Amino acid sequence: MSQFSLIKRFVAEFLGTLLLVAAVIGSGIMGERLSGGNVAIALLANTIATGAALVALILTFGPISGAHFNPAVTLGDAMEHGIAWREVPAYIVAQCFGGVTGAITAHLMFALPWYAFSLHTRRGSAQWFSEFVATFGLLSVIWGCSRLRSTLVPFAVGCYITAAYWFTASTSFANPAVTLARSISDTFAGIRPSDVPFFIVAQLIGAFAATVLFRWLVPNLSIYAKDVLVKQSD
Repeated sequence: MSQFSLIKRFVAEFLGTLLLVAAVIGSGIMGERLSGGNVAIALLANTIATGAALVALILTFGPISGAHFNPAVTLGDAMEHGIAWREVPAYIVAQCFGGVTGAITAHLMFALPWYAFSLHTRRGSAQWFSEFVATFGLLSVIWGCSRLRSTLVPFAVGCYITAAYWFTASTSFANPAVTLARSISDTFAGIRPSDVPFFIVAQLIGAFAATVLFRWLVPNLSIYAKDVLVKQSD
């Protein structure tokens, strides 16, 4: 059981997801403004900022809440007995609320309307399969590294997401809370609201598949699953 109260873990998940989404959307806006129309440069800026922010945020909030920032990770952790099922709703609410607040924060920092539903179409089997692969890979990295190299998980996750931006057609959302938040941002990082449900379904299937696979691949993984993302100290 975590030494931190549920309310403290709720706040950690809220703040972590807020800052993560602010980094994703804010760096997308900045990258697009400074790239002179070069989409590859804008994506590179978005990628580097997101990966770096993710490492820093996991290191910061990991010892408190496990630094999930992602309903798919929370559900996987509950499957592996790392978090009690009764605490899952609180985590997911914190993540979704934090993500939406992060999108609003990014807009206000760049003097944009506080929300604008995205018109960025992200639809089709290739996009959905990409989200399955992205989330499957993310959970695989988490489960695999948490088994023997738990202190390296923040860096492994940051590196994986940085890479997955480039090797998936969807640019690797891999997170239902972030996907929802990005639907209210008509910016470089946005996603059309009508495309959100398909992304989330693919993400949850990917997370479930990775969790089941690693339950077989590393049978005693549940021993190490508590606070899977960071286990800095006991």
